[in-house]
Amino acid sequence: MRALGFRSHGGLEKIEVMDLPEPSVGPGQVKVRMRSSAFNRLDLFTLEGMAGVTIPLPHILGGDGAGTVEALGEGAEGLSRGAKVIVDPSLSCGKCEACLAGQEPYCRDYQILGEHVNGTAAEFVVVPRVNVQPLPANLDFLSAGCVALVFMTAYRALTTVGELKAGDRVAIIGGGGGLNTAALQVAKWRGAQVTVATRSKEHAEKASALGADQTLVYGPEKPLDRGLWALSGKKGMDVIFDCNGTSTVPTSVKALARGGRLVFCGGTSGPMITLDVRPLFWRQSSLRGSTMATRKEFLEVLALLAEGKLKPVVDSTFPLERGREALEHLARGSPFGKVTLSVP
Repeated sequence: MRALGFRSHGGLEKIEVMDLPEPSVGPGQVKVRMRSSAFNRLDLFTLEGMAGVTIPLPHILGGDGAGTVEALGEGAEGLSRGAKVIVDPSLSCGKCEACLAGQEPYCRDYQILGEHVNGTAAEFVVVPRVNVQPLPANLDFLSAGCVALVFMTAYRALTTVGELKAGDRVAIIGGGGGLNTAALQVAKWRGAQVTVATRSKEHAEKASALGADQTLVYGPEKPLDRGLWALSGKKGMDVIFDCNGTSTVPTSVKALARGGRLVFCGGTSGPMITLDVRPLFWRQSSLRGSTMATRKEFLEVLALLAEGKLKPVVDSTFPLERGREALEHLARGSPFGKVTLSVP
């Protein structure tokens, strides 16, 4: 089968369309013929190689995806061959205390498709039955193939970890990425007053069109913390969603309200920060990390997508054969929404 990935870690020059053996389906598993996939910043980090994460090579990228059921393993029930489905990219053991309690992201064996194991940028993917759900009727393959990872992550980070309430003042740091466009929608659905902070005037305008109540184009002449403080009426932000890491988190912290929460689920500009802790204890605010979502939360996201309360934002679509171009486009940092792949 054709698949997009790499045979050794490095830069984008390592990306290639590979001819790999077609995976076979086992007990309790579903084989999906992929029709679409999508990329996240995680794919670029996986390509470069991450400390502490060792993966077999060659490796297939892609965490999101949608397609049709090709085959069902023994014991995989509730689906029929040819059914349209969406793939949940999170894998857990299903047996440990965390999994049995419905808290799969706490599983010690937790993995993500495309990061720890082969991903969805291929003609076929085999996953456990629990990772396959019917495609919402209002979504086509391309739209459905780019929602799972970002909406799962944003939903849990804001609603569960960030304890977002209606009326809260929320700041989304970054305006264009798939995760940020998902977070904006989740926060608006929750009834928050949303400010999107970005360095791009174009992204600020698009964020306004997507529903942001306010936007902030920040830079040297308009620092991030001061801009957010002013837009909050000098009360501070109740929740700040900031996955940039090194470049913005130390500054974002200064814009938190009393009892505010800064939630992060990545570090795209770098993982290391130097932090002044005084605003945290003086305002009794906190930093909270989050990863992916539970199975229950994923089903809640699918319900919201089916009702049209959350909508995929697609920046561009490339065929599988031009997957390297898709990743180059993502790496330049200019997309607004998701960069997707069509799998003929």
